[in-house]
Amino acid sequence: MKYVAELKAKIREKLPELDVVIGWKQGFDPVHASPAFMTTPEEIEQLVVNPLCVQNLATYLPGLKGKKVGIVARECDTRSIGELLQESLIEREELTVFSVKCPGAVDLVKLRQQVGDLGRVRSISFDGPRVTVETPDESSSLDLGELLPGKCRVMAYDEPVLADFRFVDPDQDTVCREEADTDLVALEQMDLDERFAYWRGHLDRCIRCYACRNVCPMCVCQDQCIADTRDPHWLSAETDVRQKWMFQLIHAMHLAGRCTECGECERACPMDIPILTIRRKLNREIHELFGYTSGMDVDAVPPLLTFQPEEKSITEREW
Repeated sequence: MKYVAELKAKIREKLPELDVVIGWKQGFDPVHASPAFMTTPEEIEQLVVNPLCVQNLATYLPGLKGKKVGIVARECDTRSIGELLQESLIEREELTVFSVKCPGAVDLVKLRQQVGDLGRVRSISFDGPRVTVETPDESSSLDLGELLPGKCRVMAYDEPVLADFRFVDPDQDTVCREEADTDLVALEQMDLDERFAYWRGHLDRCIRCYACRNVCPMCVCQDQCIADTRDPHWLSAETDVRQKWMFQLIHAMHLAGRCTECGECERACPMDIPILTIRRKLNREIHELFGYTSGMDVDAVPPLLTFQPEEKSITEREW
């Protein structure tokens, strides 16, 4: 990205005022980037911004409350920051947001389907919408648009929800798209028996690793999570599908109207369960009932975190 040098310079300028700046750096192999916690000028030099930087760094912010934190965030990531601010889980005066134009994101599951074993990838490079992958056997030129995760196909953000400093490559097009959410549409067209079988099949693969919970920026009660508590004992350690289903539904309901659809739950799931579809469905219901979209207005109060004696769109008294 053309703005990376400018971004590094601004972070170096602001670093003396901050305890840490969160960004990305090259990971353990060519196809992974890792979160970077920068506290020295030398660490800033490791900063990278490219389509392999898929983690939503807002996940780390509640754990750093009380510190002066800078964060590098794509436009969609700022929606999670906005929701955390709405719920007073972080403080605006402690936060410096370095907003960057999103270069797109690579779904490693889709990349694996294209090139095979990712462990054999020797290098990966990006040139606009093209992705070049080198393996010992061949060089593949792929379309970045075909490697986007599902979240990037159904929502596009051209503007950050909030930003202290913004970095944009004027020659860079928005990669994300505004397409129909075909997965959710297909699910809604199923009858109840088909839908039950669909989720039973997917959730039976769940191994209760809780990666979806641990990576979620809005799951902030992990020390008192209902999945772990034994007093009261809501969930057993049994591995039957009923217990897996119970956990996933509780998790989804706790995120109703709060989920910012960042897709981290689905990205982290080792069993490729389409967890985000559940959250999207609940978000659509919240939007229809209350006209609310999570994280988009830092001054708004999430509808399920407040109480109104009368809701404009809920008219059960008229029945």
